[in-house]
Amino acid sequence: MFLAIDQLKKSLKNLESIHPFYGITYLACKAAGLPVGKAVPFPISDKETAFLDQYYKPDETSQYFYRVFRPSDKKLHWVERRKYASSTLQAIRTQGQFAEAFIHDVGSDHWGWTRNYVANLKSALSRNLRPFKGRAIPAFDMAVWLFRDRKWPASITAETIIGTFCEEFLITEGEGHELFDLSVPRDLYEVSFFQEGPVTKEALRKIIGDPPDAKPEEGGTLAFLECIGVGPAEKLGFEPAERLSLITGDNGLGKTFLLECAWWALTGYWAGLPGYPRKDTKDAMITFEITGEQGKSEKRTIAYEWKNQNWPTPKGRPTIPGLIVYARVDGSFAVWDPARATQSSEKMNVALYSLVFTRNEVWDGQDGKIEGLIRDWVRWQSNPERHPFDTFKKVLHRLSPPDLGTLEPGEPRRLPHDPRDIPTLKHPYGEVPIVYASAGVRRIVTLAYLIVWAWNEHKIFSDLAHRHPQRRMVVLIDEMEAHLHPQWQRAVLPALLDIREVLASDLHAQFLVATHSPLVMASMEPQFNDETDKLFHLDLAHNGKTTLKELRFIRYGAIDSWLTSEVFDLRQARSREAEMAIEKAKALQRQEQPQTGDVRIVSEELMKALATDDEFWPRWVYFAEQHGVSL
Repeated sequence: MFLAIDQLKKSLKNLESIHPFYGITYLACKAAGLPVGKAVPFPISDKETAFLDQYYKPDETSQYFYRVFRPSDKKLHWVERRKYASSTLQAIRTQGQFAEAFIHDVGSDHWGWTRNYVANLKSALSRNLRPFKGRAIPAFDMAVWLFRDRKWPASITAETIIGTFCEEFLITEGEGHELFDLSVPRDLYEVSFFQEGPVTKEALRKIIGDPPDAKPEEGGTLAFLECIGVGPAEKLGFEPAERLSLITGDNGLGKTFLLECAWWALTGYWAGLPGYPRKDTKDAMITFEITGEQGKSEKRTIAYEWKNQNWPTPKGRPTIPGLIVYARVDGSFAVWDPARATQSSEKMNVALYSLVFTRNEVWDGQDGKIEGLIRDWVRWQSNPERHPFDTFKKVLHRLSPPDLGTLEPGEPRRLPHDPRDIPTLKHPYGEVPIVYASAGVRRIVTLAYLIVWAWNEHKIFSDLAHRHPQRRMVVLIDEMEAHLHPQWQRAVLPALLDIREVLASDLHAQFLVATHSPLVMASMEPQFNDETDKLFHLDLAHNGKTTLKELRFIRYGAIDSWLTSEVFDLRQARSREAEMAIEKAKALQRQEQPQTGDVRIVSEELMKALATDDEFWPRWVYFAEQHGVSL
């Protein structure tokens, strides 16, 4: 069992008004066994610093201590490690009222307690606890802070915790009586002061905040995005799912815009043209929230700078994203890799590790940044032990189209007027150079290559920086179905979701996918999980305003049922002419006395637009014959 976060929050509040001397110098000297009645060599500043390191440094990477006691200003919740013990605490114990409790010669490193130190400390205590004058130090609350990470047996009681505190810090009976409140708080048992697991860093952060030098958490994914005064709507709010977010809607309503803003929110860098504010707004802003492995960070709002005509780069992010791959609708790709960063988050140059490649650059390379698919493929294939060729083959295998069979690399070959070796793919009818492959094959091969390339480069840069590779990745794909045969549309997204297992067993991936395809939607019916996935729909309301809403994912089964669902909103899963003819026929059927001539005209339109076995015919043939038209 561990002390509960709610109890820790309550105890910190109870400790605020205590002078820091009692929680630091006094306890450090007691724990170290400072003698009474004589001075001995005692490096008191070192003892205080070691004590602070052990109990008051919740962020091990920081050079700041958390100031539990008497914070007169929010900024003073944190104090610098390098000078706190040697300056602030030294002044307290040598110049103020607490100096009377010590035997110490100025300039000496000899220290000891005076024989009446308890009386001196009690006198100082009553003067310093101004909001609680006359009250003693709450021993239980002090123990809750100091023992916040300690595991206790299930049978533990508050009395035992107080006893452990007195025992470990050598609190004498006289000190306990004169300086401390050793009683159990009256409201302690109203709720449990224990919890199953230890207090997490994220939970503690929500109470005490971050030190000024806190390093941003890495491996973030998008948790929230809101655009106001920019894009196709006055306001768009988007809360992506943990694993898969499907984004649907008609052309021009903002699917690509949403992905572009998601990329910018994650990276601080526009992959293409920046979002431009609407004419009818003065305050354009984008709010976003990035969540790391420890939980959600604070929301950040960035306002458009009209004077400079740009969106300022977000600074001082508490969480920076993990590896990101963005497949854009025009065939270009963008990659973000935090392992490429060599500077602090305040000074980082986002362009250093935000890479945007045109379709041609992905294939042919960009100087100093990427060799390109053609060169890398051949290089990986020629030396598979050093390069991720096996991973690339596995990814290709998973993304292969059902009709063509497995996408398997063949032997590279030379082509006329090209000095390079060109990769080939094996097809049932022979090996085909990749440059002659179909548009659909090239799109999927490019996606497979960029994902594998980005992951491999990330591992290389992480190794150079002596860091562990990220365990979280974000993949954004615009128009998932572009150039793909219907058979492939039914298979590609489920296969893509499984790719993370090929890259690393502990990799968590978040997918943001925009699509127009009912086949892509139907392909997710066996895999869609309401707990980790979401479906979003952009729609044009009757008032002409664009809205984004989350829809319940319904398993419609047949593809034509998807077409007539609110996701695609077709009246009929037929041609436009067939839909219009059927609507006219239904209107005639609702009339009290339809004219034979009108029935004949609609019948002719139906015969031109409908198949001979269309399910609408039985209903119409009976109606037409009743009104003098034989079909």
